[in-house]
Amino acid sequence: MPKKSRGSEVRHPDSKDLTELEMTEAESATVINEDDSAEFSEILYERMNLVVSGGQEPIRLDKFLTARIENISRNKVQQAIDGGMVLVNNKTASANYKVRPGDNIVCFSDKEKVGENIIPEKMVLNIFYEDDEILIINKPPGLVVHPASGNYSGTLINGVAYYLQEENKTISEETLPRFGLVHRIDKNTSGLLVIAKTSHAVASLAKQFFNHSIKREYEALVWGDLKENKGTIVAHVGRHHRFRKLFEAYPEGDHGKEAVTHYEVLERFGYVTLIKCILETGRTHQIRVHMKYIGHPLFNDETYGGNKILKGTIFNKYKQFVENCFEICQRQALHAKTLGFIHPATKQEMQFISELPDDMSTVIEKWRSYSNNPKT
Repeated sequence: MPKKSRGSEVRHPDSKDLTELEMTEAESATVINEDDSAEFSEILYERMNLVVSGGQEPIRLDKFLTARIENISRNKVQQAIDGGMVLVNNKTASANYKVRPGDNIVCFSDKEKVGENIIPEKMVLNIFYEDDEILIINKPPGLVVHPASGNYSGTLINGVAYYLQEENKTISEETLPRFGLVHRIDKNTSGLLVIAKTSHAVASLAKQFFNHSIKREYEALVWGDLKENKGTIVAHVGRHHRFRKLFEAYPEGDHGKEAVTHYEVLERFGYVTLIKCILETGRTHQIRVHMKYIGHPLFNDETYGGNKILKGTIFNKYKQFVENCFEICQRQALHAKTLGFIHPATKQEMQFISELPDDMSTVIEKWRSYSNNPKT
């Protein structure tokens, strides 16, 4: 399993001692958000930590949280508590638990609001595994994971919403936020996603993702011949200062959020290399940004410069060969191959492995043949 992130706690910029906010009450609390905003992460839940300060009189947990978390109803708080999304001193608690000075309260919450109701849509889903708690989907390239501004239909979650409601008509966004989505992968990245089918499963998986105990391995085809067979890339990932839709690596840690990627060479083809990447953190575009940072962009990654011939000869036959490969694999050559976690209900360790899709496997085979018999 990847080791835990070396990231430190970050104090939320809006947090204050509650004595500054509510001078009519004796108690105070320190509020810390311990993960990054959704724009810097593939993980869709964050953790908020509240430490109850001295002078606090006993008060129900649900009432305490409703008063201290902005824009949340008591009903939502109670649902979070019932779903196991709230821990008091590292244990689940009931809504009527009376908080006390020194209590450490951890709340896992939805980071990103879609802004519109999810519209259930019937679509073909490649279901890799399913039981009462989880749904493993093998996502094809080109499919957006969840609705966003200007893109409210035709996404994976629209299809999942339809599928789950066919099984259980009572399921809604209110009872199962974003229909169990706890992480995402890029539109043009293929591979495995886990969907939680119950609130309990959402809580369990969200905690595992936050603790970096989820095993996620990717395979990627990158430009160039890496010098080392194994390596670790440590560089913060954050928004590009000029081009806000892009992300950039910041090795000095002066911007963005900590990101750690471990890689291992699987096969060398001279001008390109097949590698395995293990994520220790889960920042948006992390593998793509990190590989560009070390000079090996993903093959045909249009966003980060991999859609040009970066290595090789000047001969026309080689140019035609590469362009043919681009035509076969019309996206970044990246596949979420392995997904492992502790099952929310059985507590057993589970691991799922998805084989490379046809576009990537075909291009890899072409490079394998080319490297064994270069056609100038």
